[in-house]
Formats: sequence, structure tokens, C-alpha cells
Amino acid sequence: MRIDLDLPGRPEDHRVVVAMSGGVDSSLVAALTKAAGYDVVGVTLQLYDHGEATHRPGACCAGRDIRDARRVCDSLGIPHYVLDMEARFRDAVIENFADSYLAGETPVPCVACNQTVKFSDLLETARDLGADALVTGHYVSTRATASGRGLFRPADADRDQSYFLFATTRDQLDFVRFPLGEISKTVTRQMARDFGLVVADKPDSQDICFVPTGNYAEMIARLRPGAVEPGDIVHVDGRVLGQHRGIIHFTIGQRRGLGLSVGEPLFVVALEPETRRVVVGPRSALITRRVPLRDVNWIGDGTLEDAAAAGLEVHARVRSTRDPAPALIHVEDGAVFVDLVAGEAGVAPGQACVLYDSADGRARVLGGGFIARHAHQSETPPARRRDAGPAGHLAPSASACACPPDASGPQGPDYNGLRLAG
Repeated sequence: MRIDLDLPGRPEDHRVVVAMSGGVDSSLVAALTKAAGYDVVGVTLQLYDHGEATHRPGACCAGRDIRDARRVCDSLGIPHYVLDMEARFRDAVIENFADSYLAGETPVPCVACNQTVKFSDLLETARDLGADALVTGHYVSTRATASGRGLFRPADADRDQSYFLFATTRDQLDFVRFPLGEISKTVTRQMARDFGLVVADKPDSQDICFVPTGNYAEMIARLRPGAVEPGDIVHVDGRVLGQHRGIIHFTIGQRRGLGLSVGEPLFVVALEPETRRVVVGPRSALITRRVPLRDVNWIGDGTLEDAAAAGLEVHARVRSTRDPAPALIHVEDGAVFVDLVAGEAGVAPGQACVLYDSADGRARVLGGGFIARHAHQSETPPARRRDAGPAGHLAPSASACACPPDASGPQGPDYNGLRLAG
């Protein structure tokens, strides 16, 4: 396979920076760009204190990964730089992750990392190094459209990372290239073996990189001592069913591990940080039809406002592990809403709602936003507060989380669908 980065002139006239995490995906990208004749520079980001994570398989960006990236660069004969981005990563990703959970949200830290560290800071570093493109090992594709380069789902649906890249801007898409978008992971590994790369059979990264133990609640409690407070577990009908140790131990949609025995299956349908309440109810209470968005990024043709006014039919993906489903966009007084035609039982504040032009496996990404709190829940009336009059209610948040509704317990959201670029 010989790659073409769609840059004018000869490959040898173009310097490119490859973002290298030490895994097989980005290592193969470095080998392919070098073999195609480009002037390649490898850059690895040191994102956090990797002391503990160094010894945990499946955690990305740790000390071993930096060493592996350097070994690959040495074998390819290309320069390798390590950028210390720990302070920036902590401020932009880890601190926001903790604050988001304390606010009753279920954040997607890899989206925040792509927005700030990878496709902002690293992209500027690439430009400072005189590069004409930043190349990564993500499984997505870009190609020319009527409004510049568009972002598309990859050939390998099982490795699709488009959900985590919806916030990439048009200017960034013009500069970034994703060579693996047209091949499968199986082919990637075989090609890495053919190049003799030492990481050809290295396991994929699946954990949240800065939570090497997998216990995100413990990490948040460390970052915010005293902020994790107990509260009531309340049924949507207003009954207090029990107590909890802190809302960070729960995710919307969670079924198991609630510590309740009431004779009926109950799910977490809302987290209320203001009152420290965990609201539970039947599965029907999880259904959400209207989803409010914040921090919206539009990379489709024209403007978001024009698309909404024209009644553009889109397909929305409210969780990385779900297929895009039919939806409509609305803009009302500057606020953006997505109406899910069939409703969804997997919508949570803090998660991303990513919009596509179709349900096709190679669909174009039109953009998306983060799900805001207080989504309308059409199937179940809001719970009455015990201490409120007839007008008082709990106003449950948008439903369900990164976990499927029958998630096994309070370990945290299901990030197995999150496949970081090697």
C-alpha cells in the first residue's frame, strides 16, 4: 500500500508530523508516510504522570508507549520528539473530567483531548516545525467536498473513531490526514509485521489513559477531596428508597449495583448534583426524544442554521457504541436541539451527540455537540419533590449513559467502544 496525502507536488517536498502514541496504528502511519517519500517527523505527547500506568496493559500514552514510539522512529530513521503536555492535559482534560462527573454528567475525555491537546496544540506544533500536514492513526477518512475537506466514517466499521472527532474544525480538517481510514485493523497489523515494526502485535489501548486502575470514582475523589457527598436515592414517583455515597458512583442507565431491593428492575434515570439525589425509575423513564446541545461544531455544507431551517434529515449517534438513528435539527433563539425520531434510551449529559448525513457505514460527519442537562423526557412525567408544592419537580436530566441500560454496576461508563489511535 502506497499512501497519498493529497498534497501538491512531490512527497519529498513536504514535511509531515506523525502523532505517535507508541501503538501499532500510528507506527504504521509513520512507516507508510516514510515509505511514500515524505519528510517525516514523529511527535509523542507526554500527557500525565505515567508512573502507575506504565505497568498496566491497555493504558495509552504511558512511559512504555513513549519508549515504543522512539524505538519505531529509530528503526525508520526519522526524528522523534516528546512534548511535555502534562500541565495542559491536566487543565483541559482531567480537571474538566472530574468537574463534569461532579456536575452529574458522563464526559467523553477523548473528545476533549482531541479538541485541545491533539488537534489544537499538537497541530500548532506541527506548523511550527514547518509541516504541511499532521498525520494520525485514527480510523476515519477525509476527502474533498463542496465546502473543503469533509470527515467520513472509515472502511472498518469496528474501528470507527468518527464519534470522538466530531469537534474537529474545518481548518483542522484541511491540515490533518488519516491514512488508515481505508483499511481494516487486520490489514494494519499485517502491514506492521511486513515493515518489521516492534509494536505490530501490541495490544490496543482501551482504558481512559489517566485512569490506569479503571476506578474513575476513586480518581475524582482524589482530585476533589470533600466534594463527593452522600445523598438520597429517589424514585421518580418521589419515594426515597435509600442512600448513596456520592453521585460519581453512578451513571445514567445503570441497573446493577444500586443497593436497592424493591421488587422491580430500576435504572438510574437522572443525577441531580444540586440536591445530591440519584433518581431511579423503570426502563420507560430512560427514553429521551429531544436532546439539547452545547458547544456545537458544524462541519457540513453551509451553516447549521440553514440546515435546520431547511429541515435537513440527519442521523444522530448519542453513544459511541450505537448506530446513528434518524433525527432532525432545530435552532431556537440560538439554542440547538436534536429531535430523535424514534427516541433513545442511551442519552446522558456530557456525552457527545454526533450527526451524520446518513446511516451508511461510510457516512459523512456533519458535526455535533455535547448533550446539555435537562433534556426533555417525553415518556415519563418529572418526579415530585417531597418538599415542594405542586409545581416542584426533579426535572430529570437526559437519559442513560455510556453504559447500556443493563450495565453491570457502578464501575463507570462503558468505554470499550473507545478505540484510541495506536
